[in-house]
Amino acid sequence: MLKKILIGLGVILIVIQFFRPEKNNSNDLTYAVSTKYEVPEQLNQIFRVACNDCHSNKTEYPWYANVQPVAWWLNDHVLDGKRHLNFSEFTSLPLAIQNHKFEEVVEMVEKKEMPLPSYTNLGLHSEANLSDAQRKIIMDWAKAQMAYLKDTYPADSLVMPQRRSTPPQQN
Repeated sequence: MLKKILIGLGVILIVIQFFRPEKNNSNDLTYAVSTKYEVPEQLNQIFRVACNDCHSNKTEYPWYANVQPVAWWLNDHVLDGKRHLNFSEFTSLPLAIQNHKFEEVVEMVEKKEMPLPSYTNLGLHSEANLSDAQRKIIMDWAKAQMAYLKDTYPADSLVMPQRRSTPPQQN
């Protein structure tokens, strides 16, 4: 009985290798954050090693991303990261959302919620473990971009629209 279960699991593991998610490799920079905001080379290097794999349209995949079901998990992780913040699509967002994303960058980096521990645990992506100095560089940059937006655009263009808590009544 155990032999049949192990053979069945082996067959399943082999078969799922043929079902792979699409890789995040477009690297389209049309709306990249760097097209509108100055990104110093030191910060760009931090983004490259600690942020861009999940927060851009260009992911550098580790070898184990070619093994299922790990590839599905990584793909989900990347898609979720891009849903929250995508530096490759940044300037396509309304100004209020761009401003809000800068606020979130400061908050997440300050609270050490980014990069995610699952990204740096077990020695994986150890280069993405941010030092306090690197965190300060990111936060200072994001705050400077918020100040730039505040100085450049009308205040009402930087305010997030309020979400309705209840749907409108239909007559």
